Amino acid sequence: MSGVTLNKVIKRYGDVQVIHGVDLEIEDGEFCVFVGPSGCGKSTLLRMVAGLEETTDGQIDIGTRDVTHMDPAERGVAMVFQTYALYPHMTVEQNMGFGLKMNGVPKAEIDQKVSGASKILKLDEYLKRRPKALSGGQRQRVAIGRAIVRGPDVFLFDEPLSNLDAELRVEMRVEIARLHKEIGATMIYVTHDQVEAMTMADKIVVLRAGEIEQVGAPLDLYNDPDNQFVAGFIGSPAMNFFDGTAADGKVTVPGLGGLVIDAPASANAAGKVTVGVRPQKLRLADGDSHTVDISEQLGGVAYHYITAADGSRVIVEAHDQTNPVSGSRIGLDVAPDSALFFDAASGQRLR
Repeated sequence: MSGVTLNKVIKRYGDVQVIHGVDLEIEDGEFCVFVGPSGCGKSTLLRMVAGLEETTDGQIDIGTRDVTHMDPAERGVAMVFQTYALYPHMTVEQNMGFGLKMNGVPKAEIDQKVSGASKILKLDEYLKRRPKALSGGQRQRVAIGRAIVRGPDVFLFDEPLSNLDAELRVEMRVEIARLHKEIGATMIYVTHDQVEAMTMADKIVVLRAGEIEQVGAPLDLYNDPDNQFVAGFIGSPAMNFFDGTAADGKVTVPGLGGLVIDAPASANAAGKVTVGVRPQKLRLADGDSHTVDISEQLGGVAYHYITAADGSRVIVEAHDQTNPVSGSRIGLDVAPDSALFFDAASGQRLR
């Protein structure tokens, strides 16, 4: 097992630069998730670590080795793709051991490693089946097992759950998290789903346009985002944002019916600010400043979609069974000290 270090890593396709001098350190045994919107460079960065994309400039180390220009087979990594890429004519055990067989590993050793991986992934009863006789989640476990038997220094996952239905995604999230705890290997996992990132990661790397916006533990990014992009991307449902005006240590928020909130001194200098409030920190209240568009009542939790006083769209998360009528007028309260403030021009956090 080994950590991964990226030092000023750059990727260009011709004249187009898509990765912009990324610096990152992933500790040995850490579960690191790359997350961000489509086109942000997360899969490209993962493929650079794997050696499937050439690194234009900078250096990639795995453990103490500089692997920047090594062939993928020499890097000590194993990759699990979005598609299972299983051989349909082979059984589960043959698929899992095929890479070792091609490398000339003795059959007894292959059988031992396949047996060990199948026990970890609870695949023992499926070893003689072919892929067509497996569910999507079982096929993905076979693909992960194929990576395990190689005994890599680093596991790389490229959106491995995106082809599964919602129930299977939850099941496989638990399986992969359990696998990490059991074998303790370094894992890098790419997803656009921030729920996967929040529930699985030791460390989240938020990417945008080929640059790192913020790195940290899931709750650190949730509670203390550096900028408006991270605040809006981490958390489900997404954070609500309102225009505000700062003066004399207060911010007035027209979108919340002219609510006045205490603000940091740095907000005064900015003048125009953006106020962020998570849906969990808003409460329905008496009043007629806002209009209820629709409510989703799920039993233990409800999501109320509201048009605010200034026309902005707001989501309120409630943990009761209130169900306001669509089109009704209501007020909103903000939980004390729950608002975050951002510079309206740059999007940077005001602290």
